[in-house]
Amino acid sequence: MSEVSMPFLPRSKVAAVQAAPVFLDPAATVDKACALIAEAAGNGAKLVAFPEVFVAAYPYWNWLMTPIEGAEWHERLYRASILAEGPEVAALCAAARDHGCTVVIGINERDPVSVGTIYNCNLIIGADGSLLGRHRKLVPTWAEKLTWAGGDGASIRVYDTPVGPLGTLACGENTNTLARFALLSQGELVHVANYIALPVAPASYNMAEAIKIRATAHSFEGKVFTIVACSTVSEEIIAAMSADRPANRELLSRPNSAFSGVIDPHGNLIGDALIDDEGIVYAEIDLGDCVRPKLMHDIVGGYNRFDIFNLTVDRTPRASALFVDEVPPADDPSEEEAS
Repeated sequence: MSEVSMPFLPRSKVAAVQAAPVFLDPAATVDKACALIAEAAGNGAKLVAFPEVFVAAYPYWNWLMTPIEGAEWHERLYRASILAEGPEVAALCAAARDHGCTVVIGINERDPVSVGTIYNCNLIIGADGSLLGRHRKLVPTWAEKLTWAGGDGASIRVYDTPVGPLGTLACGENTNTLARFALLSQGELVHVANYIALPVAPASYNMAEAIKIRATAHSFEGKVFTIVACSTVSEEIIAAMSADRPANRELLSRPNSAFSGVIDPHGNLIGDALIDDEGIVYAEIDLGDCVRPKLMHDIVGGYNRFDIFNLTVDRTPRASALFVDEVPPADDPSEEEAS
């Protein structure tokens, strides 16, 4: 959409899910997601945000094994990936419709043409059950490049939802200043940032704190609400990744690896956050609270110099090939002269 229709600034209850998938089992994970949607909606949530690639695994093996050793796991992930038009997504859309809430959820999306190609994809599902959009992570982070292909600019969009103008980025994308600005410049007021728990990062890296810093930065800079949903590392995942490598158990069990919560337009945490444990975080958000902070910094309005700075975003969808099956007839010069 080119611009967001915003006749009012709604108040809503939102939910951020912090949970682990059923490892490499998309059907069971979708069942879990649908149950969590029902639970969150039953508690009044109008937006339910899920972790990055919640359906149905994160490729931890890229951090723990050589690429050759991880190839078998990649094939398993590919076989567990889903199509955006498939039955699993239809079930998620039905759950959103049945419970009247907007849903953002991360999936491993299988390329419909190229066998073996997977995208890290966020689905944006409307409260009416329609698939509003899908955002493919633009640049996989570090070891993730072994697994996912990059997306294109077609999905850098903000969606008109009952909770307000909503945009989303996955994990490390939330450090991409231009991607975030592109969403803000379309009127984003509700930002969903979803993550995976990353206990296998360098020992000096506090993943939970890093997630909070990113969310705080976006909310404070853009004067928006950021809903953060992060996965957890289940015993099932730890057992699978340490079966032949006992040392991996300690790596995957490091604390402060997951953070979920809601940040207001001043950069403050609303209520409590979840660190590492599974659960659902709830918060009341009032988009009217985005107005006054703009008096100080409105980086997509009066606090910018568009005569100096200019951002161009190419939202052309990309494909591996362009097929032209029929060449249109050339214009007849005599007809142009006659006209």
